[in-house]
Amino acid sequence: MARAPLLQLSGISLTHGGDPVFDGLDLVVQSGDRVALVGRNGSGKSTLMKVMAGLVEADRGERVLPPGVTVGYMEQEPDLAGFATLGAFAASGLPEGEGYRVAMAAEGLKFDPETRVEAASGGEKRRAALAKLLAEAPELMLLDEPTNHLDIEAIRWLEAQLGETRAAYVIISHDRAFLRALTRAVLWIDRGVVRRNERGFGQFEDWRETVWAEEDLARHKLDRKIRAEARWAVEGISARRKRNQGRVRALQAMRAERAALIRRQGTAEMALDSGQVSGKMVIEAKGISKAFGPKLILRPFELKILRGDRVAFVGPNGVGKTTLLKMLTGEVAPDAGSVRLGTNLEIAVFDQARAALDFSMTLWDGLVNDPEMAVSGRSDQVMVRGVPKHVVAYLKDFLFDEAQARAPIGSLSGGERARLLLARIMAKPSNLLVLDEPTNDLDVETLDLLQDILGEYDGTVLVVSHDRDFIDRVATTTIAMEGDGRAVTYAGGWSDYQAQKAESVLPDKVVKPAAKPGPAPETKVRKVAQGLTFTEKHRLEALPGIIEKLEAEIGKLSDFLSDPALFQTAPDKFRRASEGLAERQAVLAAAEEEWLMLEERAGA
Repeated sequence: MARAPLLQLSGISLTHGGDPVFDGLDLVVQSGDRVALVGRNGSGKSTLMKVMAGLVEADRGERVLPPGVTVGYMEQEPDLAGFATLGAFAASGLPEGEGYRVAMAAEGLKFDPETRVEAASGGEKRRAALAKLLAEAPELMLLDEPTNHLDIEAIRWLEAQLGETRAAYVIISHDRAFLRALTRAVLWIDRGVVRRNERGFGQFEDWRETVWAEEDLARHKLDRKIRAEARWAVEGISARRKRNQGRVRALQAMRAERAALIRRQGTAEMALDSGQVSGKMVIEAKGISKAFGPKLILRPFELKILRGDRVAFVGPNGVGKTTLLKMLTGEVAPDAGSVRLGTNLEIAVFDQARAALDFSMTLWDGLVNDPEMAVSGRSDQVMVRGVPKHVVAYLKDFLFDEAQARAPIGSLSGGERARLLLARIMAKPSNLLVLDEPTNDLDVETLDLLQDILGEYDGTVLVVSHDRDFIDRVATTTIAMEGDGRAVTYAGGWSDYQAQKAESVLPDKVVKPAAKPGPAPETKVRKVAQGLTFTEKHRLEALPGIIEKLEAEIGKLSDFLSDPALFQTAPDKFRRASEGLAERQAVLAAAEEEWLMLEERAGA
C-alpha cells in the first residue's frame, strides 16, 4: 500500500550571498519515514530543514503540506523569550490537562521544568525545545542535532521514544550509533544536490563511496572524450568546416558540462605533532576525592595513565567528568589524595565551552594574535607545527574559505567553531591531548578524520564524550562515572564497558534459575544432600568441553582483532567480530560460574 505524503517540496531554489544552496530541489517525506539528513558542515542541512518546517522561504518552488498535517521543528538555538520557565515554554501550545507530557519528557531528558529561563544553560534550553516537540507529538518531526548536550542515558531514552513513535521524522545528527539505531532512509546533501537512499544510515558510507566512484568514472570518460574531440578539432576542422559544425558545438557542450562539474569538497587537512616524547608515566592519581559542598563528586580513586593510552570518561551530565579531567591535569586540586604528572608534558586542551575562542574577533585575528601561533613581525602568518604558514592557507586546510577569514568567530556554526578550535590546538606540538566533548557539531567526515589522526598520534589522549561510536573507535580504557562519587575503570571502549558491566551481574542470573513445580520441600532437601540430579551431573560433565570451546573461539577472535589495519580495511567484519567476542566472553563467564556452583554441590 502506498504511503501518504506528509510534505512535498517541488522545484525549490534558494540562494544565500550569491551562491546557490539548492536549485530545482524535489523532495517528498511520507508517513512512517525515518530519515537521516546528512552532509558536510555548511552543506545546507539546517537550511533545508528550515525550508521543510516553513521557517525559510525559498526563492522559487513550492512547499506543499496536506490539510491537517502537523509538522514540529526542533532547532539548535531555540528562542524562549516571553516564557518564565523551561516548563512553561515546553508546555506552550499543549491542550489543557496535557502538561504531564512535558513532565515525562523532562524526566527522560534530565532537566527541571521549573528552571527559570534566564538561569538556564544553552543545553537546558535545547532539552526543553526537544521536550516541547515530543510532547506536541506532530505527525512529522524535524530534529536538528537532538543529541547535542544529552548524556548517553538521555540519548538512549530518546532512542526508545523515537523507536516507538508512529510519527515520521527527519534527523540531523553526528551520532552514528543514534542514526544507525533509528533510520531507514538517508537524505544526503552533496554540493547542492539532495539524493535519497532507501536504506538506513548503517549503509550510508558504502552508498556514498559507490556514488563517488561512479562520478569519478563518468568524469574520466568525459575527459577522454573531450581530449579525443579536441584532437579532431585541431587536426581536421579546416577541411570539414561546414559539414562538422554540429560536432564542434557538441565539443563546446562537453566542455561546458565538464566545467559545471563541481569538485567534491576535500576533507580537512588536519594533523597532529606529538612533539617531544613524554615520560612513560603520564599521570598517576592516588586516593583522590572531591566534593562541592554536600555534593560528592569523587570517592577515593586510583588511576595510572601511561604514554600512548587513550582514556574515555563517560557518565551522566553533571556527574563530574570534566572535574575529574581537570584534577588529573592539575587544573583543579583534589580535596584529598595526590596527582603526579609525568615529565616533558605538553598539554593541548579542546574545551567543550569553546572558552578559548573570542567570538568578537575575526578568524584571522583569532589565529595571528594567539601567542603560541604568532610569527614575529608578520600579521598574515601563523606558526604551524614549527613552520610559518599564511593564515588563509591554514584556514583553508580546515575548510574555511577566504571570505570567512575576515568574518567574526561569533558568526560561525557550532561545527565551524569546533573546526577552528581544532585548528588552534593542532598548530602546536603536544603529547597530551585533553578533548572535552570534541564530537559535538562535527560532521561525519571530519569525525572520521579526527579518529584516524588520534589513531596515529604518538601521545596520550583523554576524552570526554557521549558519542558511543567515537568512544568505541578511539578509547583503550573507559572510566565510567556512575554517580554518588563512584568511578570505575574498564578496559576498552563503550561496547567493552557495556559487556564487562553485563558480565558482572550475569552470574546472579545464572545461579538463580526460575522455580519449577516439584516434590514436597523435604524431598528437595533429601535430593540436595544426596548430590546432583542426573541432569545436573550430565551438565557438570559437559561444561569443561563447552568452556574449552568458548576459550578457543575467544582466542581466534582476539587474534583476528589484533590486526591494527582491520578496522580500516573491513569495518563491518571488525564490528561483528567485536560483538561476537563480547558475547562469547559473557557466555564464558556464566559457564564458569555455573561449573563452580555445580562442582561445589557435587563435593558437598
